[in-house]
Amino acid sequence: MKVNPSSCLCPVLLCLCFLERGYEASHHGQAKIISRSHNATHNHNQTKDGETEVHHRPKRGWIWNQFFVLEEHIGPDAQYVGKLHSNSDKGDGSVRYILSGEGAGSIFIINEAIDLNTNKPLEPESEFIIKVQDINDNAPKFPDGPFVTSVPEMSEIGTSVFQVTATDADDPTYGNSARVVYSVLHGQPYFSVDPKSGIIRTALADMDREAREHYSVVIQAKDMAGQVGGLSGSTTVNITLTDVNDNPPKFPQKNYQVFVPESAQVGKPVGKIKANDEDIGINAEIKYSILNPEGAGMFSISTDKDTREGVITLRKVLNYEKKKHYSLHIAAENTHLDPHLSYLGSFKDDATLKITVGDVDEPPVFSMDYYIMEVYENAKVGTEVGAVTARDPDSKNSPVRYFIERREDKEVYFDIESISGVIRTTQLLDREDTPWHNITVMATEEDNPSLQSHVPVTVQVLDVNDNPPMINTEDEIIICESTRAGQVIQTITAVDKDDFANGKGFSFSFPGGVPANPNFTIKDNEDSTASIIARRRRFHRLTQELYELPVVVWDDGEPVLSSTSTLVLRVCSCQRGTRLKICQGEAFLSSAGLSTGALIAILLCVLILLAIVILFITLRRSKKEPLIISEEDIRENVVTYDDEGGGEEDTEAFDIIALRNPAAAEELKFRRDVRPECIRPRSSRRPARGHHSPSSLDIDEEMDIGEFIKQRVAEADQDTSVPPYDSLQTYAYEGQGSPAGSISSLGSTGAHSELDYNSMDDWGPKFEKIAELYGEEVETASESTEKAESEKQT
Repeated sequence: MKVNPSSCLCPVLLCLCFLERGYEASHHGQAKIISRSHNATHNHNQTKDGETEVHHRPKRGWIWNQFFVLEEHIGPDAQYVGKLHSNSDKGDGSVRYILSGEGAGSIFIINEAIDLNTNKPLEPESEFIIKVQDINDNAPKFPDGPFVTSVPEMSEIGTSVFQVTATDADDPTYGNSARVVYSVLHGQPYFSVDPKSGIIRTALADMDREAREHYSVVIQAKDMAGQVGGLSGSTTVNITLTDVNDNPPKFPQKNYQVFVPESAQVGKPVGKIKANDEDIGINAEIKYSILNPEGAGMFSISTDKDTREGVITLRKVLNYEKKKHYSLHIAAENTHLDPHLSYLGSFKDDATLKITVGDVDEPPVFSMDYYIMEVYENAKVGTEVGAVTARDPDSKNSPVRYFIERREDKEVYFDIESISGVIRTTQLLDREDTPWHNITVMATEEDNPSLQSHVPVTVQVLDVNDNPPMINTEDEIIICESTRAGQVIQTITAVDKDDFANGKGFSFSFPGGVPANPNFTIKDNEDSTASIIARRRRFHRLTQELYELPVVVWDDGEPVLSSTSTLVLRVCSCQRGTRLKICQGEAFLSSAGLSTGALIAILLCVLILLAIVILFITLRRSKKEPLIISEEDIRENVVTYDDEGGGEEDTEAFDIIALRNPAAAEELKFRRDVRPECIRPRSSRRPARGHHSPSSLDIDEEMDIGEFIKQRVAEADQDTSVPPYDSLQTYAYEGQGSPAGSISSLGSTGAHSELDYNSMDDWGPKFEKIAELYGEEVETASESTEKAESEKQT
């Protein structure tokens, strides 16, 4: 029997097994040998009687050895795998073996085992496996190489850097074909690799990034456990040393010099200094500082983030004449320190910077930063106000000249002497017009006029008493017609343009040489105010509306100044019930003078009311309802009478006799709340005004008032002409027969009284007429008395 293996056959183990029962010919992955025999009785036959006859086959027996085949067989002839023999094979050439399954006929071939005489299998199919043995034909590979990694500089020996892993396609379960070991081909003595795990570690201590930063390490992987004849593969690992702060800053030299002119501006850089640091990034950041107090007081230093230089800035003005040299002790230190590297020493360095101040021709310097001077107003032209002084700060001490800067838009009030710096007035000054003057004085060197300096000068104009006090006469003073004698009409004051020192107190009086005013007097309140007081009562606007009152006011300054002002007093019929003195006519005009917003609001209200009325009429007409309810419509109506009587003098509207005599109430009084449909013919005519009619009730003057009221009540209860509503009966008359007599004032005589009826003005409009009636009588009597006394004095 011959077997032809294929060049692409995978390794399998060839095993031959005898099974008790057959398998399907299409079973995947198995090679099958079929042995056929003439006396094979595997079938079940059925007899004529219906019984089943079982035929037993003879026991088979295989004679075979275990089969192996090597992979990668190369040659023109087929490779011999093994030999099979069945005990049914008698060796007479009547048996043929058949191979089926995976690779049968293409990869493997076999002599068939079939009975050539009957062309039937001698035995059922049997199964066996052919195993392909592995050989070391694949080298280890690094699928992801080359690699890039990093490790901090100054790392300890054995610090893990990276791990590499190689793969081998050979069978790891068979021999050492896939057993890989690692080794370093290139990169020693800096790095090492673990032979089994492939972990790369540092092999040299204190590797310095500043000395060498990049390393290329070649790692080899070899199978067969590294033995001779094994296959190998390699990869490259690029390792970079990262920076740590292991280098302190260093100044290239210990001493530096810089020249700075004395005209250097404060806050501007005047020099630079730099310390070098071999580290990078934040490990190279440097902070500079000035150690000695003298240098730190005049200069400051900061770090330029881009260049890492120390920038020196001037803090105060330099003066060559005072100090020509400065020495700065400057330190540079790292800002980010690594505690693990503290054993390397101090990360700090220092140097000395000498600054030489250069002499510069400077402009004049004033003795003060600003000047404040004083001068009295109205001082004579040429009066000295003050003086400014300046000097040349340079050693040559050049003479200084002074000037006042002129502005075209301002008037010139001062001038300055160019040599002495004395400032004088050029015209009269008025404190009330301009109390402060601001000028600028310029100083230049006589030898070099281009060098200039300026200083502000403020001149305060002091006050003198040159303005008399004045009384405000723009507003009219209102006198109410009801003003009483001794009443304060107005309190007045005065204003003075002068300073408080010359106008802090005022006095008031009438002009001298003028007869005493019969209507008014003035009272000095001794607090810079005065009160105008009425000397008589009752001013009448129709008699005289305007009064002019001259008043003299003077201050307590030095010298004392005074002025006379004429006050205008207007007589008005003032509104009652308010403290404000406003004329009724003026109040009407002022109320009419509404603002635009108020007029618009009123107009909107009128339009809204008009729209409501139109809507109401439209709805009434649409419902066909009358706009006015008929008088015959009986319902509870409330009738209100707001008419005010004309007083006791109005005899036309009311019969006053009815108040004095009950007999005057002859006519039947009907109820006021409703109008009766029919009126009883008790009185067909209305009595004439001022006359009496016969009483329908025949009430005697001596009738008891109780009986009269009872009759009225009974009459109201029995009246069937109106609905039975509650009614209020009013009896406006006075009873008779009282021993105390009448308490009414209607019949009293107008006897003169000493009472002050003007106080009744404050009781409201109801008492105004009474106060006016009785007040006129008192006033008439008072005027008569005053007139008599005046004539007597004349």
